[in-house]
Amino acid sequence: VFHGRILARRLVGRETRYEVEVGARYRQRFPLVAREYLWVPNTCGCPPLLEGAEYLLMARRHVNHEHTLNRILLQDDGYARPWTPREARLVREAARHC
Repeated sequence: VFHGRILARRLVGRETRYEVEVGARYRQRFPLVAREYLWVPNTCGCPPLLEGAEYLLMARRHVNHEHTLNRILLQDDGYARPWTPREARLVREAARHC
């Protein structure tokens, strides 16, 4: 779970790749750097992420069977909410209990 700002969007084959500036990290099961690519396995725009907007994102790490692909995946039904200070406070509080 992290706070990120969408910098760019690009369609790559049957997927959408977002360049994201990573802000606060709330729940980190794998390392994140300041800028990451976030992949969505469709081109329909679901979930709708706008360039320049900030979101609270819950993504997962995706590694293929050959271990040649390691990326951050946001499924089309994944958690992506517009970022607000309230959302950030709720996540910080939940992280303390989890």
